[in-house]
Amino acid sequence: MSTFTNLLFHIVYSTKFRKPTIEKAWQDELYGYVGGIIRENKGSLICMGGVKDHVHLLAKLSPTIAISDMLRLIKTNSSKMVNERIRPKTTFEWQVGYGAFSVSESQVGKVKDYILNQEEHHRHRTFQEEFIAMLERHQIKFDPKYVFEQEVIQ
Repeated sequence: MSTFTNLLFHIVYSTKFRKPTIEKAWQDELYGYVGGIIRENKGSLICMGGVKDHVHLLAKLSPTIAISDMLRLIKTNSSKMVNERIRPKTTFEWQVGYGAFSVSESQVGKVKDYILNQEEHHRHRTFQEEFIAMLERHQIKFDPKYVFEQEVIQ
């Protein structure tokens, strides 16, 4: 039998400490770069959206790479690209963790609309509220005190 897959994921991750460092001026370049990383690894970026402190991706990933490895490649290479090519005022970094949720083909349109309307969505809800709601909707058990990394103040 041949092998067939349709591995669709809604992936969410934030800037380090949720600092609002993603600028509109270079957001499209960042999204295009992320799409290139996914394509290089035999996947496809269906859409990407976000606001200043986090991003959402809807992506079809290859079964030949673990999602953790894909996110490591995306975050490492995209932050390096932003810092070397775009050169923002402060160092650009992603948080360590992420959320990855499987998506049924029948829900692709709904998830895509959600991702592409992040600015409107976040007029009413913070990233933290949104992410907790996603964990709950997907019945993922978590301890709230460990969901978000905290900035260490020295």
